[in-house]
Amino acid sequence: MSEIKKSKYMNPYIAGVLLGLVVIAANFISGRSVGASGAIKSAIVASVETVAPAHAENALFYKEFTQGHSGNPLNSWLVYQMLGVLVGGFLSGVVSKRLTWKVEHSPKIQSRTRLIFALAGGVLFGIGSQFGRGCTSGSALSGMAVLSLGGFISMMAIFGTAFALAYAFRKLWI
Repeated sequence: MSEIKKSKYMNPYIAGVLLGLVVIAANFISGRSVGASGAIKSAIVASVETVAPAHAENALFYKEFTQGHSGNPLNSWLVYQMLGVLVGGFLSGVVSKRLTWKVEHSPKIQSRTRLIFALAGGVLFGIGSQFGRGCTSGSALSGMAVLSLGGFISMMAIFGTAFALAYAFRKLWI
């Protein structure tokens, strides 16, 4: 019988404290909060401006974004931040020897099902971040870091919804 190698991860409480310190440091050093949805929006705007410039000029969504920006939408600190997150995550996987092509999922489902639900969740989260004018990083974490009531409400809504839906989707992980 082969022994299953158990992955060793950082203690989630320590990781949470470190994440909080990163958010506070970002506010202190740059005067701005962290977030991911702005980088994705910049990439979408740049793509549409390249593929369909006439549409980008006439659609309200793109007009609102480009009014406050000049030049290339990809030349944004949020885009560089997200590139750093991707490169950092990749390097972390390499250093910790956890970089694989394996899809982690419950034995009760297939990898394809797991990937479809992950993609659907990501798309829904992206749409929600546009309705909420920011992702969890920008809205909840950064809001809480500056003691904003809206940040605390966002965090409660995020975790409350996740808790409420966890039972229905548990078979995707357990």
